[in-house]
Amino acid sequence: MQYIIISIIPILMGFIVIYGMAKGVKVYECFVEGAKEGLTLCFNIYPYLLAMLLGVGVFRESGALGYFIELIKPIVKFIGLPPEVVPLVMVKPLSGSGAQGIYMDILNQYGADTYIGLVASIIIGSTETIFYTLTVYYGAVNIKKIRHTLWAAIMADLTAVVAAVTIARIMFK
Repeated sequence: MQYIIISIIPILMGFIVIYGMAKGVKVYECFVEGAKEGLTLCFNIYPYLLAMLLGVGVFRESGALGYFIELIKPIVKFIGLPPEVVPLVMVKPLSGSGAQGIYMDILNQYGADTYIGLVASIIIGSTETIFYTLTVYYGAVNIKKIRHTLWAAIMADLTAVVAAVTIARIMFK
């Protein structure tokens, strides 16, 4: 069984090549053209990604994130969101890898079977890296005005956080 699992990707690639050849497609030329388009796309979105990652790094390292969390602590306690999860809520829209690091810290400190761990788990699974996604997709097609997309994405993330708190309360009690 292990051999079959290891062989799935080469078998799939071989099937695609054989199928393409059977349909009369110049498989190698299509592959090279796709690789060129992929490199062009990478070069087009790189400045947007760099700016976004730099902004996230400055926000976290300057301590502004910590000050912001202290500022909104009374509000999050009112809605039932543990203050320990606020860094996850703040970083997830900006950076998926940063959010994963914060999530792992939460699980290591509080455990996965606690209320805090459950809320964090639901949030990490139900929210999106909004700014990264917008940067990649809109930057790839050179759209500069994101209009309502950003606000809709933020509202979706806030809804996911409220749902996480509600679901965790129901499951934890």
